[in-house]
Amino acid sequence: MQIAKQWNVPAYGCGFVTQFEVDSDYLQKFEVKNVGAKMHDELWVPAEEMDEFNSHIVGKIIVLHTFRKD
Repeated sequence: MQIAKQWNVPAYGCGFVTQFEVDSDYLQKFEVKNVGAKMHDELWVPAEEMDEFNSHIVGKIIVLHTFRKD
């Protein structure tokens, strides 16, 4: 939520927090990187892998929070 609200809103005008499941066997090929504080670990998926990544999403993508500039 912090990244969506404090980084994405100023940079892009909005930020979203989503929740979804991905086939865990497929995820093993990607590296987890830290992008700030200890709580800011992210799975790094190269842009050229996004179509393949999306095909491994299981179920629906749920938008949990939406943040916009006031």
